[in-house]
Amino acid sequence: MIKAIDRFLDHQTMYRLVLYYLIALWGTAFVLGFIGLVPHQPATLAFTAMLSLAACWITNRVFVLVFEIPANSESVYITALILALILDPVGVADLKGIGAVAFASVWAISSKFIFAVGRKHLFNPAALGVALSAFLLDQPATWWISSNLWLLPFVLAGGVLIVRKLRRLDLVATFLMVALATILATTEPSQYGAALKETLGYSPLLFFAFVMLTEPLTAPTTRWPRIAFAAIVGFLFAPNIHVGSFYFTPELALLAGNLFAYAVGPKGRSVLTLERIERSAIDSYDFIFRSPRKIAFQAGQYLEWTLGLDRPDSRGNRRYFTIASAPTEETVRLGVKFYPQSSAFKRELLTLKPGGHIHAAQLAGNFTLPAKRQTKIAFLAGGIGITPFRSMLHYLLDRKERRPIVLLYGTEGQEDIAYRDVLGAAGRELGIRTIHAVARGAERGQYTGYIDERLIRLAIPDYLERTFYISGPQAMVKVLRQKLRGMGVRRSKIKVDYFPGFA
Repeated sequence: MIKAIDRFLDHQTMYRLVLYYLIALWGTAFVLGFIGLVPHQPATLAFTAMLSLAACWITNRVFVLVFEIPANSESVYITALILALILDPVGVADLKGIGAVAFASVWAISSKFIFAVGRKHLFNPAALGVALSAFLLDQPATWWISSNLWLLPFVLAGGVLIVRKLRRLDLVATFLMVALATILATTEPSQYGAALKETLGYSPLLFFAFVMLTEPLTAPTTRWPRIAFAAIVGFLFAPNIHVGSFYFTPELALLAGNLFAYAVGPKGRSVLTLERIERSAIDSYDFIFRSPRKIAFQAGQYLEWTLGLDRPDSRGNRRYFTIASAPTEETVRLGVKFYPQSSAFKRELLTLKPGGHIHAAQLAGNFTLPAKRQTKIAFLAGGIGITPFRSMLHYLLDRKERRPIVLLYGTEGQEDIAYRDVLGAAGRELGIRTIHAVARGAERGQYTGYIDERLIRLAIPDYLERTFYISGPQAMVKVLRQKLRGMGVRRSKIKVDYFPGFA
């Protein structure tokens, strides 16, 4: 069962998984409404969802046409469904309620364009929409999806899958611990039991943590700022926290956290212009872009890339890819492998001509070189997983910086080996050995087969002294991580390349 879930998660983008989760929650509430287990009629649930979807879609379409940027339908549907699940459901005769839902929906989408710095929105859209609805229309969010025990198992089960996919356990755990600790600290000891029951069973705590808090564009992308962000939001989330007569609500706590995230995080979204395309291997190409401003990043980090697609497939128009170029290079390089059944995103990317544009944002990733230069390192790369190592090696070459690194590079055949020039230069100038593991047609001096325990022991006899970096197909990464653990390598000395969604 766990393996089946892992396979499902591996093939879903982060946005698509959240969308499925919200649809499942709404569908469950809709069904339970027929038998009276949810205090809302199915007709009002359906009307509210359709109203929010229509208002969000129309608003987004208008702004996309005005600003001439790629549309992202998934984010529109996600925002609309969040609003439908936290605003009080309305019927066709409730004009005040209809106005509140439409108002919150319009402002939620508008905030992505109006409250944006460098084409990157500042606030969580749904949080801003409901906050404005509460302040200006006196129609606050009721968070009804979280106030029903029949829905709690579904909120919890789907939320765990999202956290597993995003690998944001540190974010969610910090938020939950700080929020619960603050709630208990501001409650009489005799009321602890009632406070915990109310918070865990009937408050927005869990849905808020799984869906709102983890929204990637308005949260920090690196570990310690992310934990600080979670702590700030968790503290302000507690219902008894106030400044004078002003009390925070969940959405206001998140908006305050968004301001902190902006202050400590990378700024803006870049529109990159394609300069040229280079073939790096048999089915792999490098897209070399020019940026209007220098993108400050560390070798090994990744970006979220967005293309305007007229007909996106089920995987949407956004992808996470490692930056294949080094921070010392003038251009931004994107290395991509293409398959016979590639996604609509990749097919569109392959048709991009010099002068064409792509949007890049949300710089993130901890798959970077250690601060201590003397740390012994082993790079394990499979296929196009060589891209972060290309970035690191080129960076070291430009800086003429020697480090004790060994690279094991696994490919299916000779024609799949990419970046031979960089690997060769790293060997000649920095003494960094590359051992090729070639499954078909291995040549003299190469290892026949895939990277395995035998090769690691042969090529890296001091492997217990090294920190391992693994990048490649998810199946390969999981197998090698397990093998290294079985060989006695500590968990803390194994780093894996990770993206919130896969290409």
